[in-house]
Amino acid sequence: MLVAASSGLALTMATSTAVAAPEGSSLPQVDVSALSSQARTALTVNPTVSVPADAEFDVADVAVEATPPKTTLAEDTAPVAERVAEEEAARRAAAEAEAAALAAQRATQTASRSAVAGQSASAATTDSAEAVEAPAQSVSGNAIVDIAFRYVGTPYVYGGASPAGFDCSGFTWYVYQQAGISIPRSSSAQRNAGTVVSASEARPGDLVWWPGHVGIYLGDGQHIAARNPSKPLQAGPISDVGRGTPTFIRIG
Repeated sequence: MLVAASSGLALTMATSTAVAAPEGSSLPQVDVSALSSQARTALTVNPTVSVPADAEFDVADVAVEATPPKTTLAEDTAPVAERVAEEEAARRAAAEAEAAALAAQRATQTASRSAVAGQSASAATTDSAEAVEAPAQSVSGNAIVDIAFRYVGTPYVYGGASPAGFDCSGFTWYVYQQAGISIPRSSSAQRNAGTVVSASEARPGDLVWWPGHVGIYLGDGQHIAARNPSKPLQAGPISDVGRGTPTFIRIG
């Protein structure tokens, strides 16, 4: 007979399928008739393992410590928040700088327009004052021509009104001043400084005027003037001016 016992359970096998428990055993009988032939064979050939019913087993306590995963949300969130704040501050600074630059540009433009307006008003006032000036006295036309020829060869200087350099109206103004006659300084105002005469009536010493240019008539279709920066003051044909038909103006 083969007996297998484990933890108080014993299996016995004999010729009969109903196996009685060993004498003195409190284990119940086990019916092995339902076992397959392979299982019955295994019970027959395998050694018997007996474990006392009162056997005790020691199992060491196992300490289980759960370590939660490291959370970096706070650490990751802080740099992101800082970057967002820095970018926002940079955008605000750029916007403020752009606004300041635009304000400065507008202020400059406003000041420039104001300056131009002031200059225009001043020029208009000067022209108006010059337009109402009257010649102090009459002198010989030949005397005007004689004074004018003293300055042949003087360089052209824009805005010039002295022997150091003349522009066209600065020359005529200076010559008449030397003769004791006051006329306006600008060519536009000199247009209205005297009496307009025809070409056939024009005499030496009269002004010969075009829009933007003025000189002193010499007679016989000639005049003397400061023409442009490329030429010094000189006498020459009126036709060389290339501005069309001139207006002749008698002063005094």
